[in-house]
Amino acid sequence: MSTEPEPTSEDPTATVDAGPETPGTADEAGRTADVPVSDAHAGDADAGRPVGEGAGDAGTGDRGAASAGVPAAGAGPADGEGATGPADGGVVGDAGSAGSNVESSGPGDSGGEGASGSPAGSVEGGGEAGQISEAEAELAAQQVERERIARRKAEKQGPIDAGGKLSGTAADLLAAVRAVESGEKPAATVFGDPTPAPRRPAPETAPPPRPVRAEQAAGPAGPAPETVQAVRRVLAEGGAPEALAPQTAALLGEGAEEALRADPWQLLRVGGVRPEQADGFARALLGAACGPDDERRGRAVTVWLLEQAALAGHTALELPRLTDTLAQRGVPDPDAAVQSTLAEGEALAFQDAVEEPGARPGPASGGAGGTGAPDEDEERPVRVLIGLERFALAEESLADGLARLVNSAPKQDGSAADWERAADSAQGAAADLIRAVAGHGLVLHTGGEASLAEPAALLRAARELGLRAWAAAPGPLGRDRFAAQPGGGTPPAAPGSDPTAPAPEGSAPVGPAAVTLAGLLAGTEGPGRDADGALDLDLLVVLDAPQLDVEAGALLVESLPDGARLVLAGDPAVLWSAGPGRVFADLLAARVCPQVASRRPDPGPLGELVSGIGIGELTQVDAPGKEVVIVPVRDAGEAVHRTVQLVADSVPRAIGVPAEDTQVITPGHGGAAGTRALNAALKQRLNPGPGRFGGFDPGDRVAYSPVPGRTLPGRVVKADAEGLHLSCAGETVVVPQERVERSVRHGWALTAHQAVGGRWPAVVVVLPGDAAQALSRPWIYTAFGRAVRHLSVVQGVEQALPRAVAEVPAKPRTTRLPVLLAPQVPVAD
Repeated sequence: MSTEPEPTSEDPTATVDAGPETPGTADEAGRTADVPVSDAHAGDADAGRPVGEGAGDAGTGDRGAASAGVPAAGAGPADGEGATGPADGGVVGDAGSAGSNVESSGPGDSGGEGASGSPAGSVEGGGEAGQISEAEAELAAQQVERERIARRKAEKQGPIDAGGKLSGTAADLLAAVRAVESGEKPAATVFGDPTPAPRRPAPETAPPPRPVRAEQAAGPAGPAPETVQAVRRVLAEGGAPEALAPQTAALLGEGAEEALRADPWQLLRVGGVRPEQADGFARALLGAACGPDDERRGRAVTVWLLEQAALAGHTALELPRLTDTLAQRGVPDPDAAVQSTLAEGEALAFQDAVEEPGARPGPASGGAGGTGAPDEDEERPVRVLIGLERFALAEESLADGLARLVNSAPKQDGSAADWERAADSAQGAAADLIRAVAGHGLVLHTGGEASLAEPAALLRAARELGLRAWAAAPGPLGRDRFAAQPGGGTPPAAPGSDPTAPAPEGSAPVGPAAVTLAGLLAGTEGPGRDADGALDLDLLVVLDAPQLDVEAGALLVESLPDGARLVLAGDPAVLWSAGPGRVFADLLAARVCPQVASRRPDPGPLGELVSGIGIGELTQVDAPGKEVVIVPVRDAGEAVHRTVQLVADSVPRAIGVPAEDTQVITPGHGGAAGTRALNAALKQRLNPGPGRFGGFDPGDRVAYSPVPGRTLPGRVVKADAEGLHLSCAGETVVVPQERVERSVRHGWALTAHQAVGGRWPAVVVVLPGDAAQALSRPWIYTAFGRAVRHLSVVQGVEQALPRAVAEVPAKPRTTRLPVLLAPQVPVAD
């Protein structure tokens, strides 16, 4: 799932977080996705609201007044979509959208609608003693991979031949970076040679035993009770809610109390806390010694802004943009704050050559992974970027892994004649795809929904040639879409079985298997891993590749064995990833590997409509079967009324699609026609009930977010002492009671970010008048493209809709992948 790109009309130096002071919800590291522009951007994170602020909607923005207080944990449902990724207008710039109800961060809602309080009859006794959830297991697996990546970087050392021609602030920053190299932070963790370390081929062995499912594994110990109690005391002394103590203790560790007293701005690391709130806490603890020029404050605000930029999709920020925003945040000397942050190793600096528009990026001239140097006789302009180490290492590792795939010969499975015969048996772009994969380790495939038939044909051909071939999608909706292709796949193997074992004699050939990307990397789905820890496969096709962020991409390529083939397939016109980066778009622009464009158009009036949107044209299409219906409305109240009428009555009666197969999509969560208002109205009509289980009843449609950035549509089955039992994509999920508020929301209405990867027989897209600023071509393309048979558009934005299609493309993200690839991979023909 992903979050949408933004319009580029706003001044990018306007600010990082220029919007209302409404904190968001926790991201995957336990921090707050405080996306600061509007409720649509900030996501209505009730749990992160300042003390005393109500949980109800405040006008169309669905926000209460800003407060300088520290937010109270658990004050209400943590609906903030801002926790999961970039938002429209999100963290950097786009301050002009502060009044719109657009969704904040995308599909991985960390929020749970309707889970306010603990009404009578709510689930009792749910707990996680001795167990961890699927989300924790997945995050733990990702942490293991990140540590392996960091170890690889630490093994690589080399001189940095760059920076001699810099001056002014850029030179000062480079000096600070070099001070880090010789000081507290080892240079090997920051800089590295782009040539990947050699890896021995994966042995042809049976997959190792599958790991124990997450629910059966022992969970990590939380902070000691005495540590939490000590933190609670210091929070009370500083006027912060004591409810923040467990999260603060978990983030800061055993010495959390001493850390807070030594640096009160460490509180800014806690989810829901904003700079002005941390300032109030610091003033209470430090008294007269607290000032805006405090070096500790400058570092904390710098790191916070970089984290907010990552939520908006950037892997780094240009130095002028960062310093301008620091100045707007009341930091008297932004340059000194940045240099202090670099010297403490809390961020990294990079220098990338500035190329002419349309030219292929040159090699990086400094920073992590940069080894190239400008020609001695040529003055080359550079841009200085500042980024968090987490994303810098991930992007560098991703570039190394992709270069390894491009530069190494794929494993010779089948002769050239065998591959050619397989290509001859296919048609059109499917044949081109098979030929490209035959001789290359990395191939890109682009196309709409109809083009899924081509990766399916590739996987069938590969398995017939004896390759261990798999397809992976970001979520179960994409996995099931691929499996539904004619002959396009089999369901994932049952846990504990060997999906690569030969079929019994006389049985029909097994089709290409499809799994989820998270399950593949965690080992709960797919082929498992070989003795070296690499995925036990020869060919992997990643579907819905635009949803791949730099961290997931790095984990993926690091897990591929030498000689494996990787195909990234997807529609480049849809919304980008929830996490930082734009991996698929960057690879398409870099031209480092073969690219196969599908020539299969999506059929019917809906296919014609969506194809036109993709090229910036909103055209009227003939829809004799009522495939497309426009429903004009005057205000948000009428929009909600007409939406309920369409889902419950009109679409089932006129189109023959029942309510359970109809999905509502709207730009944001808050406001009078956001997901919360729509879900409340739809629940009242379709499944009324008291909501005694944390706001939910059996039969409710829900959107479950096991981790930020992922949304699984499902239904409530029941609730008991173990928690809320859900059915998501055919699998049973138990959400402990204490996690319901922040990970489950009603799901009759979703945002487009949550809906990416899925398709439904009927879709109702709701565009209230105050959503105009949220609209962009990728958002509209994605929302309209979720419909298979019927699309109703409840339209209150009037001419803003065709204007967004024609004039508002995806908002650029600042990334370094093309620059990191340039010195390692030649341009493909």
